[in-house]
Amino acid sequence: MGKQMTEMLKGTLEGIVLALLTGKAAYGYEITTQLREQGFTEIAEGTVYALLVRIEQKGLVDVEKRPSEKGPPRKVYTLNAQGENELNEFWNTWSFLSERIEELRKEGK
Repeated sequence: MGKQMTEMLKGTLEGIVLALLTGKAAYGYEITTQLREQGFTEIAEGTVYALLVRIEQKGLVDVEKRPSEKGPPRKVYTLNAQGENELNEFWNTWSFLSERIEELRKEGK
């Protein structure tokens, strides 16, 4: 993954993870798997877990420990009302930026 992609992902990964949690709870490994299925193949698990800690600290998700068949209980993350508000703000910002960037790209042709 190039440096530009890495830098862009830093600014958007939180919104992407919040979007993955819309309507369904998931634990860290599931989220990492979903990201990889969406084409974000080079995102390290450690990056996802650090992000989950941050969004938990910001109060954007509810966390429940559920028993695991293997090993310790899993932390399962569910988007809460504050997280939904943050996600809506992310989508509004994304729409604004992507429209402006597309206009600039078209002007450059």
